[in-house]
Amino acid sequence: QVQLVESGGGLVQAGASLRLSCAASERAFSAYPMGWFRQAPGKEREFLAFITWSGGDTYYSDSVKGRFTISRDNAKSTLFLQMNSLKPEDTAAYYCAANTRSRANSTRPSDYNYWGQGTQVTVSS
Repeated sequence: QVQLVESGGGLVQAGASLRLSCAASERAFSAYPMGWFRQAPGKEREFLAFITWSGGDTYYSDSVKGRFTISRDNAKSTLFLQMNSLKPEDTAAYYCAANTRSRANSTRPSDYNYWGQGTQVTVSS
């Protein structure tokens, strides 16, 4: 059982930056790919980025490419999402997720079997 706990969300103005963290409960964190997703009220969960188990490869959605950076510190079992140039449309609950089942690098929420509880990001104009 993997527990994921996000932190770092908050209320910021457009153009600001935030860094989200996701702490995993087990050392095996380094063995599987991780992803970041977000969900705004009334909308489906949206893929943002994933990172391979080693951190050697990353992939981003077009909506955040060039503004957000995913990274991980396997020694500390922690995943990060650096978010720059935030826009009001980035307002959502942000979730980290782990794929310990297939260990595939995926953009699909259904491929991730462990999720954090979410952290709210609100960007004012």
